[in-house]
Amino acid sequence: MNHPHKPETGDYTPPENPCPRCALRNSLLAEGRCAPGDACLFVHSGRQIDRFLARNPAFAEGCLSDDFWERRAIAVRYAPAEAAGRLIDDPDETVRRAVAVRAEGEALLHLARDEDREVRVTVATRLPPSELGRLMRDPDYAVRLQVARRLPHGSLPQMTDDPDPVVRKEIARRLPAFALSRLARDADPEVRALAAGRMLPNDAATMLADPHWLVRAAAVQQAPLEALAAVSDDPEETIRLLVADRLTDAAKTPQSAPDQ
Repeated sequence: MNHPHKPETGDYTPPENPCPRCALRNSLLAEGRCAPGDACLFVHSGRQIDRFLARNPAFAEGCLSDDFWERRAIAVRYAPAEAAGRLIDDPDETVRRAVAVRAEGEALLHLARDEDREVRVTVATRLPPSELGRLMRDPDYAVRLQVARRLPHGSLPQMTDDPDPVVRKEIARRLPAFALSRLARDADPEVRALAAGRMLPNDAATMLADPHWLVRAAAVQQAPLEALAAVSDDPEETIRLLVADRLTDAAKTPQSAPDQ
């Protein structure tokens, strides 16, 4: 039977005859620091275990050797960091993911080689930027995507040949404008379009001849006005309209007076 959560106050009165065989009945339960159906360490309920350890973190370290994987994984969150690190090679990947959230230094580098992709994704979100290069060629695209989101700009060109377009799109969003020409011949038109929309004007002008209309549309927004004549009669109506809109906006913009 579930009982409503009771506030942790001195006047808390536990339900009659609960948990008759529990060693904590006369201590934590009597103090309102656990409650059957709500916060309990000895049930197979992640929600109740988490609530118990959140109130009583001193019990977490003792749970690190528990047979139940979820109890170990939750205990990692509340145990001292050094103790939690002992589970770095736990047989359950969920436990190792929890360790990766807290690991630092050599322990985090060790987990960068873990067989579970979610462990490595977590590592990629936490490694110092200077160490991300070791995951740049990870076999899983989700790991490499996290690397692409955090890698220092100077290292991004090393990922322009990534095999997954999702990763290359992130590279196209982050590369400095002067380096985007590296993606001008990418196999994926969406990658080329992202690049064309951020390129330096003269580089974008070269993209006006791209075979895909999405790329040409993006390039129209970046190319110099004088280059737009090349697509003023483009076979795609969308491109022609974009060119007309940009030329109209330019005509309405007051020109700066020449220096006297």
